[in-house]
Amino acid sequence: MTTRNEPIAIVGMAGLFPKSPDLRSYWANVVAGADCITDVPADHSWSTADYLDPDPKAPDRTWCGRGGFLEPIPFDPVQHGIPPAQLDAIDTSQLLSLIVAREALRDAGFDPDADGWARDRVSCIIGVTGTQELAITLGARLQGPIWRRALLRHGVDPKLADAVVADIGKHFPEWQEQSFPGLLGNVVAGRITNRLGLGGTNCVVDAACASSLAAMQLAIADLAAGRSDLALTGGVDTLNDIFMYMCFSKTPALSKSGDARPFDADADGILISEGIGMVALERLSDAERLGHRVYAVVHAIGSGSDGRAKSIYAPNPRGQARTLKRAWEEAGFPLDTCDLIEAHGTGTKAGDAAELDGLTEVFGAVDHPIAVGSVKSQIGHTKSAAGIAGLMKAALALHQRVLPPTVKIRKAAAALTGPLRANTELRPWIRSAGHPRRAGVSAFGFGGSNYHAVLEEHVGGAEAGWALPPVEALFLIGAPDAATLGSRLDALLAAAGTCPNVHALSREALSVWAPASHVVSFTADSLDAARAHLTAAKGLLGGSAASTKSGVHYGVIGGPRPRVAFVFPGQGSQVVGMARDVVCRYPEARAVLDRAEATLTRAGSLAGHIWPVTAGDDAERKQQERALTATDWAQPALGAVEAAELAVLAAYGVRPDMVAGHSFGELVALHAAGALSERDLITLARARGEAMADRGVDRGTMAAVSAPLAEIEACIRELGLDVVLANRNHPKQGVLSGTKEAIARAIEALAERKIAAQPIPVAAAFHSPLVADAAAPLAAALASADVRAPTLPVYANVTAAPYPTDPNDARALLVAQITSPVDFVGVLQSMWADGARIFVEVGPKAVLHGLCRRTLPKAGATLLALDLDGPTVDGELQLLRVLAQLAALGVPVDARPMLSRPQPSEARPVGSKATVLLAGANYRKPETKAPPAPKSVPRPAAPPPVPAQERTMSQPTPPPVAARP
Repeated sequence: MTTRNEPIAIVGMAGLFPKSPDLRSYWANVVAGADCITDVPADHSWSTADYLDPDPKAPDRTWCGRGGFLEPIPFDPVQHGIPPAQLDAIDTSQLLSLIVAREALRDAGFDPDADGWARDRVSCIIGVTGTQELAITLGARLQGPIWRRALLRHGVDPKLADAVVADIGKHFPEWQEQSFPGLLGNVVAGRITNRLGLGGTNCVVDAACASSLAAMQLAIADLAAGRSDLALTGGVDTLNDIFMYMCFSKTPALSKSGDARPFDADADGILISEGIGMVALERLSDAERLGHRVYAVVHAIGSGSDGRAKSIYAPNPRGQARTLKRAWEEAGFPLDTCDLIEAHGTGTKAGDAAELDGLTEVFGAVDHPIAVGSVKSQIGHTKSAAGIAGLMKAALALHQRVLPPTVKIRKAAAALTGPLRANTELRPWIRSAGHPRRAGVSAFGFGGSNYHAVLEEHVGGAEAGWALPPVEALFLIGAPDAATLGSRLDALLAAAGTCPNVHALSREALSVWAPASHVVSFTADSLDAARAHLTAAKGLLGGSAASTKSGVHYGVIGGPRPRVAFVFPGQGSQVVGMARDVVCRYPEARAVLDRAEATLTRAGSLAGHIWPVTAGDDAERKQQERALTATDWAQPALGAVEAAELAVLAAYGVRPDMVAGHSFGELVALHAAGALSERDLITLARARGEAMADRGVDRGTMAAVSAPLAEIEACIRELGLDVVLANRNHPKQGVLSGTKEAIARAIEALAERKIAAQPIPVAAAFHSPLVADAAAPLAAALASADVRAPTLPVYANVTAAPYPTDPNDARALLVAQITSPVDFVGVLQSMWADGARIFVEVGPKAVLHGLCRRTLPKAGATLLALDLDGPTVDGELQLLRVLAQLAALGVPVDARPMLSRPQPSEARPVGSKATVLLAGANYRKPETKAPPAPKSVPRPAAPPPVPAQERTMSQPTPPPVAARP
């Protein structure tokens, strides 16, 4: 479907947000679900000891002492052409915006310090609310005569009154030449264009908390009209002083619990924050022609007003709904192509209820889940920068193909019904068949200003990079001999003293990595951990064989490369949320799921079964587990996830010498050996699952038996049990299949012989004649599949021998597997006999890892699994640990994928000697921060600190009365 407007590309982004000094850290905090809310910093412009009071009616007091605050960063006035003496006469909103503007341009590929690009064709349109901190403090300084008259009325000596007034005045900046431009909101844009020499439109827009999207709408119009070729736009708000807290306290809107919980049933208000976000925009045609990286495409920004409402700041769901409809109509997209809504989501009961009411009016008829979130749950409400904070989050979500979480939802608001779901966990964003990924972003402001942006992923561009740096850094260090390896360990220990973080040290190691005869490998989550591991590795050197100690692997590799076997689990290993971390972080894995989703589009959403978007309760989670347990979804889900993990291992250069699967997993093994294409794997997995699905026909059941296999077989013969030993899992464990009556009798008869047998909750007696009716549909599906000769041995469940090379023979064996017992013991023993010594389970739950451990010789076999530690340990971390062990065993591992990962943010360099640290509060000269008290007037005693264990979120501790002025 075409759009009415020329699409606009987001080609650059930059920002400063709470605990996020740059774009990379902002995104890392978003996807990690980090809580960036803190108490008011001790060095901010106001102290909670002076103003905190739990009584909401207390005059000139607030009950809230928490919010989102910018952390100090270095600012060099010389670099920005500002005399250092003028710093306290310029609002921080202007100063910090210079940094963000430069970084946004640089991120878009334009060097702000170089010539050669058309600066006169660049506009700067920023969302800024009217009040700036400097206007308040400069105005306060002018109240000296009022203070003096009050002192005189109370009998204070005139000379002492003058001294007191002068003393108070030292708390505030002096009026000077720069004061007037320094306090104006419009000069935020003006100073950027002045210092960077931009010649396009220069203005600011005030639509309260919707200011940044209002500014973006104007910037897009500027591009559409051809007045500019590049637009710098966004929102700026560094005002979090007591004045702003008083505004929101007396409205009242601030949270009394001290936390912002948008869309939670118990949400009780907002927390205000500081933030600056800017994006660089180009017409999409220009961006593609110039080869610029595109984060996302903006197709429309709808706007509207609430009209008549109960009060000037009461939200109106009808007005919001009108704005959303206008935006999607202007974009030309059907409403059912929306997957994500980054909502305004402030956390006030009235605001959230109104917004959800409006969203339901617009999207209530959509037949698939829409993830609803709000970054305010993590960084608070950045006011005029709120819209751009949400838009940057949505743009990065589209670029990185993940659905980011909204945190702090303990119980979802009742109004989150129908397709609207609170997304409380990071999830892969798998593309729906038929349309690109799309998202909406809302921002609403006091006075009824409503804005909504419609964004889309950039189709046809390069695959998005990595969503996150790895949880831990991977170290692979190789050398031809122990002495050289020791020297390299010493060099890395020395480098650890200068590297900014553990990932930079890892890059130093991986950049020269090559498989060698002596290898040290490990993962580390910090420089301290890396130093400890490097030191421990030095103690392992010189041994004649591989060794492992405290997570450090030392390999002495000689002779033929060890043979590697991959094993793939079957039905029963599926679990909701499986492989989430790997699929979120690896484009290779996500692409497999995208293709699988497209293959199964007529059946429903595969991703919706694996990673359902919901903040559901226990009952809903159990329902999701049941839905994924159904064979028609469990089997394609396992096939897609295992193929995705296989693709990631291949990206690291890790390939098997032989493969096998347990039951359904045999299909994946055939794909790993090149006998089945990825598409045929997914198609056959669905066909096999549908053929075995529970259609109301009694196909029997199964039971697990813990006893030696020979004993189980003897019991079946001797007792005349009408059951089949369907699974030979390991030498002392088998699974029986039969009718429900036969299985019940078998369990009872085995119990009499002191043999433990447990029923298994399955839909049928798999691998027995009772599922013979599934063979014909599978045979029909196989007839249409392109079955090829395997490129490496695939050990069959039925024969425990490699698959035949003739495609028709392979088809027949796959059909026979439906009703034939699974001899996994024989499979493992055959692989061992053929030289496999390293067994890697590819898939969830690590069930086969246990079977291998009980079947293979303890000496000489190395057993690894990608999900050995389960869902409590990050999935990618488990992958990296497997790679580290493989490298130390002599298996080739390609480090280049890890070298392409983004690095964590590094501290900004300090410039000239004039560099100062700036945060959200305005800069004050050192001598004005705490003017000395006159010797004749003793300083009041400071109130005693409140012990941490006595502080509560719901009841802030008021300062002693004596501490009030």
